[in-house]
Amino acid sequence: MSLTVLPVKSSLKTEEFDLFESLASDLERNNLKPENGDVVVISSKYVANSQGRMIEFEKVVPSSDAKNLASKFRMKPKMAEIILRESDVIFGGIAGFILTSADNILAPNAGIDKSNTKSGSVVLYPIDSYSVAEQLKRKFLLKYNVHVGMIIADSRLMPGRAGTVGIAVACAGVEPTSDLRGQKDLHGNPLKVTFQAVADNLASIANLKMGEGADAIPIAIIRNSGAKITNRRIREDEMAISYEQCVYVRGLETGI
Repeated sequence: MSLTVLPVKSSLKTEEFDLFESLASDLERNNLKPENGDVVVISSKYVANSQGRMIEFEKVVPSSDAKNLASKFRMKPKMAEIILRESDVIFGGIAGFILTSADNILAPNAGIDKSNTKSGSVVLYPIDSYSVAEQLKRKFLLKYNVHVGMIIADSRLMPGRAGTVGIAVACAGVEPTSDLRGQKDLHGNPLKVTFQAVADNLASIANLKMGEGADAIPIAIIRNSGAKITNRRIREDEMAISYEQCVYVRGLETGI
C-alpha cells in the first residue's frame, strides 16, 4: 500500500493545555482514527505551547555574558540571554544568529522561534521531549488499542540549501534509524558507514504537509510508511552523534 500523509488541523491555543486530550479532540474533529503502524508526527511548538514554554521578552534580564554575546553577534541582549539559557554548546555565529547545540541538535539560536506565538514572546523547545513522546504513545495504546510511532518534529535549515526540512526532536515507538552497514549497493559494494535517518525522514515528510505559517496543522499521521514500530524505549542519544564526529562542526573548527 502507498504511503499516505493525513494532516490534522487544530485550533489556536495561547495557554497551557492537556496535550493528549487536545490530540484526541483534534483527531475526532478531523474524522480520523489512528491505526496500527501509524506514525503520529507532532510539531515541537505545539508540544511546547502545551507546556507553557513561552517567554515574554520584557521579563528577560540579560546577564553580562549575554550582553557580550549580543555585542559580538549584533543581536538584542534579551535574545542572547535566552539563547545562553537554552544552549548546550555555542560554536560561533554571524550577525543575528548564534550557532548552538540544543538537545543534541545543531541549530541557530538554540531552536528558539518567534513564529506562531503572540507578539513580544518566543517559544522554546519542549521539556523532556522523549518522555512526552513515550507517554503519548502509551496513551494512544490505552485509548485506541493501537501501536503507533510518535515523533515530535521541528523544522531546520540545511547547510548550503534553501528552505527548511523536518527534523525529529524526539520519538517513541518507532525505530529512529536503520543500520545499512554490511548491505551492498547497486554495484555490489558493501556499505560501511551508512545509517538511514528514519525519524528525520518521516519528520520531513510530515513537515511538507504541516506547513510553516498560518496553516494550523500541528499534527500529521503517516500511514503505511514501512517504519519499524517498537515497544522498546528510545534513548535520547540514538539520533545524535558526537560533535567530534560531525563533518560540519569539525569543518567549522578546522577552517582553511
